[in-house]
Amino acid sequence: MFTDIEILKLKGLGRRLKKERLRRNDPQSEFAVRVGVSIPTLYKMEKGDPSVTIGYWIKALSILNKLDELDNLIVPPESLFEKYETLQKTKHRQRARKK
Repeated sequence: MFTDIEILKLKGLGRRLKKERLRRNDPQSEFAVRVGVSIPTLYKMEKGDPSVTIGYWIKALSILNKLDELDNLIVPPESLFEKYETLQKTKHRQRARKK
């Protein structure tokens, strides 16, 4: 179902979650309550278990003030046309007024 690389990524995410929780000196029981999960579910998250729903991850990231980082996961493709249009708008020459 999941590839080895996907499992490694999930485990890495879980380790980073645990490390950040510990860095903030936040006990598992209190953090679990704030996320809205049981302690066993938080344990699963910290172990990188793929059965934990993304909604809990979003809540945990929000608590850790990391929610904005989700925007970098799937970045919309850059439109070269829009980029060109923006550049053209900023290239208008400004001239001094005639006296």
